[in-house]
Amino acid sequence: MIIRKLFEFENAHIVRFCSSKRCKSSIHGHSYKVEVLLESKYLDNAGMVYDFGLLKTYIRQIIDSFDHAITLFNQDDQSYLQEMKKYSQRWIALPVNVSAENFCRVLFILIDALLKQTKMVNGEHGVNLQSIIVHETRTGYAQAFKDDAYSDILPKISLDDIEFSPAIKAEWNDIDFYDKLKNSHIFTNPKEI
Repeated sequence: MIIRKLFEFENAHIVRFCSSKRCKSSIHGHSYKVEVLLESKYLDNAGMVYDFGLLKTYIRQIIDSFDHAITLFNQDDQSYLQEMKKYSQRWIALPVNVSAENFCRVLFILIDALLKQTKMVNGEHGVNLQSIIVHETRTGYAQAFKDDAYSDILPKISLDDIEFSPAIKAEWNDIDFYDKLKNSHIFTNPKEI
């Protein structure tokens, strides 16, 4: 069975090396919609794959980190990166170009790591991230699955290569959240939310 939760965020970026002149040479923004699809063959104590309320904790925090931020390709021109970090408190630097496809892959890796490191306490069993869909515009989206996120033929993405600005980290429920995620910390779901 598959469940889906929709999230939204506003974000700015440049997509270097693409065919569209405007996209590759000018900062521009989108009203993103992100679909997180979870799957399991089992249901929890309440007859759910995963309580939607639980998705409003750390998973929402990860996605909200991209809201009203600029997302940067860390291999871009260094002076550009320095200026963006200087004038924007909310930024994320990625090891891959900032396309909808790579947003899917990045979000898949972040959320997949979190789910694998979550102790579930209400009878959830076999809950896996099935896919991530990122709607960049009203008419266009990308979708990534596990094979896309961890592909051997696409540029590698590791948690260590994703950098969140200090201002974003300061807004998290736990300022050390990302360090804990990178270091395989076990997050325990609340019994009640």
